[in-house]
Amino acid sequence: MTTKGRILLVEDETNLRELVKARLEQNGYEVLTAADGYEALARVRDDHPDLLILDLMIPKMDGYTVCRMLRFSRSEPLPIIMFTARSSPDDIRRGLDAGADAYVVKPFEPSALLGKVEELIAARRAEQEKQA
Repeated sequence: MTTKGRILLVEDETNLRELVKARLEQNGYEVLTAADGYEALARVRDDHPDLLILDLMIPKMDGYTVCRMLRFSRSEPLPIIMFTARSSPDDIRRGLDAGADAYVVKPFEPSALLGKVEELIAARRAEQEKQA
């Protein structure tokens, strides 16, 4: 079975993680999950996702740190969506400054999250095809 792409969802709240995972899978994505910052970094390294959906307030290493580490230490760009309840302009600016490509605030509209996922995966594929 072909998928639209492989997504790593980093969310420590189990119910929300399962809800978002199910929604993405219903829309044709393969979804991997992680519940903390260290696990997120390991999954990116080992599983090579096409996109990362990253909660900010996760155990062991916050989402800002995970984002910066991935953004500035990888040769291949990985689209990152910050997925968080933190919605002040300062939080959003800090997330984008850390290297996020998009910022989705919880509670969220599922179609808005799916739209961002589709947009960023399509852009990544177009960039990869251009380089091939």
